[in-house]
Amino acid sequence: MKLILLGAPGAGKGTQAEILSKKLGIPTISTGNILRAAIKNGTPVGLKAKAYVESGALVPDEVIIGIMAERLAEGDCAKGYILDGMPRTIPQAEALEAAGVGIDCALSIEIADETIIERMSGRRTCTSCGATYHVVSAPPKTEGVCDNCGAELTIRKDDAPETVKSRLEVYHKETEPLKAFYEARGKLKSVENQPTIEATTAEIEKALGITL
Repeated sequence: MKLILLGAPGAGKGTQAEILSKKLGIPTISTGNILRAAIKNGTPVGLKAKAYVESGALVPDEVIIGIMAERLAEGDCAKGYILDGMPRTIPQAEALEAAGVGIDCALSIEIADETIIERMSGRRTCTSCGATYHVVSAPPKTEGVCDNCGAELTIRKDDAPETVKSRLEVYHKETEPLKAFYEARGKLKSVENQPTIEATTAEIEKALGITL
């Protein structure tokens, strides 16, 4: 199965992608994780992307498409994949189609802006491996410490309230039109965000017609 997850920043795409990846046995390709790794490692792509990410703006298409094409050519993507955070614009979606990247379904997680702002203020990210937590809905076993690698958890600059509002404005202008793009191709399915991660997963199962 080849999936795209759509939804505003903080809608829970990364969390749901991780669950689906384990259940379906296909990799999650998160542009955010790829970009953060590049930024941390100081690669040429990372240096280009850093200023955009920290200001809440979109990273230029040519940077994203280049990263994605390399990643999807790897062997673990042969049986399917989940794209998280890509495409973010219609030109990106068109570029993916032009590159022969097939999609079975675009799944949109619907959530109110007010809920996102409240949610992201509680998000914490591992400084080492990039794992994400939430102080209320998905806390680490030890406060401030990553379950996976034991590194420190911090609030990312792009999770600050001012930046979140900026990112939401960009989402509504640039990314939300993708719903109509995929609906026109008969590939859009939408689910309402639920109070718990498990309940949202259950709604996704129904929408995809699968039992995980």
